[in-house]
Amino acid sequence: MLHLAYFLGFRPREISLIRLDDISFSRQELCINHRKNTNPLKLPLPEDTIKAIAAYIVGGRPKSEHRTLFLSLKAPFMPVTSGTVSHWISTWMRQLNLTSTAYWLRHTYAQNLLEVGISIYELKEMLGHKNIESTRRYLHIHTNLMRKVLFDETV
Repeated sequence: MLHLAYFLGFRPREISLIRLDDISFSRQELCINHRKNTNPLKLPLPEDTIKAIAAYIVGGRPKSEHRTLFLSLKAPFMPVTSGTVSHWISTWMRQLNLTSTAYWLRHTYAQNLLEVGISIYELKEMLGHKNIESTRRYLHIHTNLMRKVLFDETV
């Protein structure tokens, strides 16, 4: 869950609704069918993410008829809710002495992409926003990048 929030910027709801059938290990991609804007998205999965998902399926996921990737830890094993995803991410972040949330990780994802040169329009699509104003709220001014673009300075 934490890996998907940080490396792919997924919302807790998107993480909670991932189904085993949405994952293609052979093509190394994930189809997110349940997004806030209802536009499905196919994303390439980094090798580390593929390994993390496979490790969870093999060593951590309870046996169940449910096709949802993430299940509760106690019987009866049911699909997790977005609230459960948020809770666990916050818990794990506190264990690292960080007072962060799943949405903080989503903001970090957006900022990291901006810093490596992704356009705000590409970012809008990756985050699943309907309009650019939603994406703009995720971005914080990156002073060094701003100086480079505006003044051709390297800091």
